Amino acid sequence: MTFVKGKSGNPAGRQKETGHVRELARKYTEIAIQALAEIVQSADKDSARVAAAEALLNRAWGRPEQAIELGGKDGEKLIPQLIINVSKE
Repeated sequence: MTFVKGKSGNPAGRQKETGHVRELARKYTEIAIQALAEIVQSADKDSARVAAAEALLNRAWGRPEQAIELGGKDGEKLIPQLIINVSKE
């Protein structure tokens, strides 16, 4: 399949998520959590146990915050500057 230059290959755009699909998925939340807990307790591979534990923790407590450090030229700290224009009219 070839696309015409300048014309979208998907003119309708991304399909919108329908509410009934989300609602259906939410009905399985408790079963999914139980399955993750079973994997944490009994999986043979450490990677499966870690992935399940991470999924449980993210759902219970949210994802961990990520620190972002911004630096200027040559690693110097960025100092915000506030400029206030006061005009007398």
